[in-house]
Amino acid sequence: MTTKEIEALSRLVRTAGRALARAGLVHAYGHCSARLNANEFLVSPAKPLGLVNETDACAVVPLDGPLPENVLGEVRIHREIYRLRPEVNGVVRAMPPKAMSLGTLKRTPKARHGFGAYFYPGAPLWDDPQLLRSDDQAHKLAVQMGSARAIVMRGNGVVTAGASLEEAVVLTWYLEDAARVELDCLAAGISDAGLLSADEAAARATWSGRILERMWDYLTHGLT
Repeated sequence: MTTKEIEALSRLVRTAGRALARAGLVHAYGHCSARLNANEFLVSPAKPLGLVNETDACAVVPLDGPLPENVLGEVRIHREIYRLRPEVNGVVRAMPPKAMSLGTLKRTPKARHGFGAYFYPGAPLWDDPQLLRSDDQAHKLAVQMGSARAIVMRGNGVVTAGASLEEAVVLTWYLEDAARVELDCLAAGISDAGLLSADEAAARATWSGRILERMWDYLTHGLT
């Protein structure tokens, strides 16, 4: 990548972080990243994403070797996902409140409505409330996540992965809305009724019609 391309990707990472914060999907904790090339990715500054400004530099993280000193420990999760999934170009580690509540119940959103369809039949659950501070833990989480678009961490937020950082951010919003619907259904005493079939979910989980772009525009309006 050229210097201008890296600068543009850095702006994207900072904008994505501020969008996640404004939408209430992260707070003091959370980070996002975008793949630079086959060997490196760019991760958000090690500070609350809503406080990131244009003077804050993103960090380049290699897929091999130790994490740079100025990078948060849980960025290992991003690294392991990029290692295992060459189709992934964006990762978000977030703390959405509804998904957090659902995760404490050892549950994840089921595919009940349009936004939930993207995670059919449901995001996997990482059943460990501890912070991921080791390469071994991060690798195991990435393996369990497999090809899924998201994984819910028990009482500890979520991780989403997309073909772009824009997609990963939009998927984080979708997952939180799916968690809201799931909690509403559980509160109504409904558990298995109204689930989308595999065919219904496959047909609904589309990006055609500028679905991704419109949500990205909504989340980032006015941000630079």
